[in-house]
Amino acid sequence: MDAFLTSTLAVAIAEIGDKTQLLSLFLITRFHRRGAIILGLTLATLLNHGLSALLGQWLSGVIPNDWVRWVLGGSFIAVGLWLLIPDNDDSEPSRFDRLGAFWATFILFFLAEIGDKTQIATVLLAAQFQSVFWVTLGTTLGMLAANVPVILAGHWLMQRLPLTAAHRVASLLFIAFGVWTLLSQ
Repeated sequence: MDAFLTSTLAVAIAEIGDKTQLLSLFLITRFHRRGAIILGLTLATLLNHGLSALLGQWLSGVIPNDWVRWVLGGSFIAVGLWLLIPDNDDSEPSRFDRLGAFWATFILFFLAEIGDKTQIATVLLAAQFQSVFWVTLGTTLGMLAANVPVILAGHWLMQRLPLTAAHRVASLLFIAFGVWTLLSQ
């Protein structure tokens, strides 16, 4: 259960102000089909984070045991520092308009998550907890917790979130988790 709760919280906080929230905002203003967008987001995240969790579990078996703590701790600290760098909306969704709300969302979210900090966090969490199922479920729920309110409330919500403070809190949590990993035996 620790894997699920930690994964949910880590990704939900890391997603605040992320480019996928900007993508959610764009998609809802473009398509106005909340259900299709939420379904596309959910399935894309399950696939992307499921593959990432599998990679994390595999990597933990490849890395020598006495290195795992150092690699994981250092990586969590690096993700924490990465969270301090704001995201830009660098996607070009307009060419996906003809696919409709579901497929445009599915493809764009899957692609937006490749190499994103939440994908890296999923790999790290799966390596830490050795639970592909619970980490994938947790990171997907965290992604939904951060993006569904944007889909439902749109502009109103984005104008009221203190994004800088959220990035700092998320950064501190990842750094603290990294330090805890380094100090634990």
